[in-house]
Amino acid sequence: MDDNSKHAPSTIGTVMYYIPPPDGVRMYKNINDRNDKNYTADWKPVVVENIRGKESSAVLDVAGFQYYTRPSKLKDFSNPDDIVNVYYPEVIDLIKEWTGATKVVLFDHTVRRHRPDDPEESPEKRQPVYNVHCDQTPQSAVARVFRHLPEDEARELLKYRFQILNLWRPISHAAWDWPLGFCDSSSVTPETDLLPMTLKFPGGPGETYGVKHNPNHRWKYLRGMEPDECVLFKCFDSIKDEKVTTFNAHTGFADPSTPKDAPLRESIEMRALVFYV
Repeated sequence: MDDNSKHAPSTIGTVMYYIPPPDGVRMYKNINDRNDKNYTADWKPVVVENIRGKESSAVLDVAGFQYYTRPSKLKDFSNPDDIVNVYYPEVIDLIKEWTGATKVVLFDHTVRRHRPDDPEESPEKRQPVYNVHCDQTPQSAVARVFRHLPEDEARELLKYRFQILNLWRPISHAAWDWPLGFCDSSSVTPETDLLPMTLKFPGGPGETYGVKHNPNHRWKYLRGMEPDECVLFKCFDSIKDEKVTTFNAHTGFADPSTPKDAPLRESIEMRALVFYV
């Protein structure tokens, strides 16, 4: 895998959109039972543009995602304690630096390792996600603040702008296999493309957006992302400004141009409550 192959202009990825129930009932899926769902998978081939060399064309407040180059002090992500003690403080500082936020609370992280021969999904064996989605709805975003902060503090912070942002980076090696693709938020029509969906969890229901296919969607990725590269993307933004996007739709996808000898993708994503007070 030479460096020149990182600059291939585009690829054709097949991504899974959602078709909601015909009776107008809200979509749902059971996290612990793949067969318990009421939507139809809508697989579509899409052109995914490689923006390597023009990373600055994707801006967080417009496209919903933005790439950065910043090495991590942590090189081995196999120990959960090291992730919490070393990587968490580092990510908090990065998000503050890149956004100007005054307070950042990391509430979750997921390490994913692509293992196509091991279908098990568990906290220790998380696979890349293969459906087009937005992680939060406005209702679930506010609920997250109350879930992770004391009620009085949450009510005070919610008087101001807040976001839920994810920071994603490859670990161990470059992410040629099963890369993360982003739908430019400026090409999405929220009123028709975003479909609220209930997620059934053992501890109570959650809510996310499934995404309906729209031929106007523009897909982007950064081919062969290295562990020193990362991407920050929006799950929610409370700002009321038509010029600022408040979400991003994204998915992992099988890239047919992946080199045959590429190692399987390994990555970490951090989820943050981000406040501006």
